[in-house]
This record gives sequence, structure tokens and C-alpha cells, in this order.
Amino acid sequence: MSKANMPVLKQPKPKRRSSKKVAGILILLCLSLLAVLFFRSSLSKISSITFEGSSYTPNEDLLEISGLKVGAPFFGTSSDTIARRMTKIPSIEDVEVNKSFPGGITIRVKEYPLAAYELTVDEGLKGFLANGTKISLGIGSMPMEKPILTGWKADDPNLSKLCQVLAQIPDDQVSDISEIVPSPTLSYPDRIKLYTGSKFEVVTAISLLSKKLEYMNSILESQDPGILTMLEADSYVPYEPHDDQNDTTHE
Repeated sequence: MSKANMPVLKQPKPKRRSSKKVAGILILLCLSLLAVLFFRSSLSKISSITFEGSSYTPNEDLLEISGLKVGAPFFGTSSDTIARRMTKIPSIEDVEVNKSFPGGITIRVKEYPLAAYELTVDEGLKGFLANGTKISLGIGSMPMEKPILTGWKADDPNLSKLCQVLAQIPDDQVSDISEIVPSPTLSYPDRIKLYTGSKFEVVTAISLLSKKLEYMNSILESQDPGILTMLEADSYVPYEPHDDQNDTTHE
């Protein structure tokens, strides 16, 4: 009997796991080295900080509040964090932060619009923004066609409401209003008096001002100076003419 042929066993191929592992470690080391070199280089630092759109807050103050400085890590603070810091400034309504690699940061500021003025003996001309914030105006600033607010307390809640309403009204519709003073009553806590350049005295309420303006302007343009009341019911009474003949002189 002949012996059966035995099959030849294949030798197992050597595993390459060890070589792949070494290659992976080398790649990680290279990446780590590159990361260390990058974050130590000037490419990872803030090289310029630019502010746009700010009229009422100096750039030096904006820079301090932003928490940024040239040479600080570019990726150290997120755009959202910077924007939240900037909107803590009362005059700022919104902020857009754009980062441009390498190193450039641009901060675009949107301020509340100017609503009215305040004229004081000590501090001169001040401005009220749409949210009621009082701001200083530069020397020689030319007033826009906005009214002057007189007799208002800083903590009066109706002050910010009035500023919000005025900011939404086009300048040409309030150009004749020279002064606004508070005149509250039990029925109308937000009642105000307006004095116009055309010599009218107008009584209305902050909550009614926007929808009463068309009627007010039509009276100002077509009637003689007088007292105009614009509350739930509207009325107009011209001033009584001054009659010098009724004056008497006692000798």
C-alpha cells in the first residue's frame, strides 16, 4: 500500500499590525509637533482688531469691553462670546463679529437710533437713544430734527417708551415739535404736552402719539396757533387774540 500524500501546510504571513501602529504613532507625533509650532507662531495670534459703526462709544472703550488685544490667541475667544460682551454697552443694539484668518477680527456695531435731545445747564446737549439711554454728544454736534425732552426723571418708565416711539417716527413728521414735557394724569399716566415751532400746545399720550400724528400735522398746517388735544377724543381751540384796547391804565 502506498502512503497517501500529505497536504503541504502554508506558512502564516507575518502580521503587519506592529508596523501600522508605529506609523500611526509617528503621524500623531508629527501632528502634535505641527500644532505646537502653529500655536507658538504669529499665525495663531490676533494681528488686528477693527471696530465699525460706533458713534457714541470710543474705540478704546470698545476694545476694553471686548476683552481682546493684539497678540492674544486668535482662537481663544469665540465670536458669540465677544458679541455678548459688546451688547452690554447700553447704546449698542446688535453686534456682528467676523474673524478672518490669519489674525484679523472685525466687530460691526449697530447702535440704537437717536430719538430726542436734552439740554441741561451743566452738561450741555445730551441725546436720548431709542431705548432711553442718555448719551453725550460731541462739542459742535449739529442737532437733527428731533424734539428736546424737558422735565423727565431718569427713572421714569415712560421716558424709554417715549424714546422708542419717537425713534420709529420719520423726522419730517416730528420736525415741528420743539419740546416734550411729562404731564401725567390718573386717566393717562403717559400723558404728555408737546410744544411746536408753530406756537401750538399739543396734549396727547405716548401710547397714542403715533396714530395721532397725521391729524396733528394737518391742524398745524391749516389752523392758527392754539391748544390741540389728542386723547380718546380730539379737540382744537385757537388762542384768544390779545386785545390791547381792553387794557386799562390806572393813573
